[in-house]
Amino acid sequence: MTDLPQSVLFCCDHNAVRSPMAEGMMKMFYGQKTYVQSAGVHNDMEIDGFSVAVCQELGIELSRHRSRSFDEMQEWGDDLSAFDLVIALSPASQRRALDLTRFAHLDVVYWPILDPTNLGEGREDRLRGYREARDQIKAQMEARFGPPTQG
Repeated sequence: MTDLPQSVLFCCDHNAVRSPMAEGMMKMFYGQKTYVQSAGVHNDMEIDGFSVAVCQELGIELSRHRSRSFDEMQEWGDDLSAFDLVIALSPASQRRALDLTRFAHLDVVYWPILDPTNLGEGREDRLRGYREARDQIKAQMEARFGPPTQG
């Protein structure tokens, strides 16, 4: 088992699909050992209903998630340099995280996670895409942090 970081920030484009899923899974799988937050480059969307649905399949509750942007984090006093690890789930969020942390000694890693928002025609097709993104996040998490210790 790899040592868990003290704190992790997951980020993506809107903090509505991938990063909330990652935040919820990290909390569920590794408990309270790590402080976990998520943010987006933009905050212009509410939590995505399909993300809520596919995480509920794992017993992870996302419906109360409130999306927030990097800018809002800074306004609320959350300093990116206070995180041990920033995990970007989209190219735009990786660029923004690197830009915001260029003077901090901070690990910013990129996990290439599928953006499921424009995939599929019907509900089942769409859910399949979201499950694929969820499962990619879970696989990356287990590769980085070891098997879940909870959940």
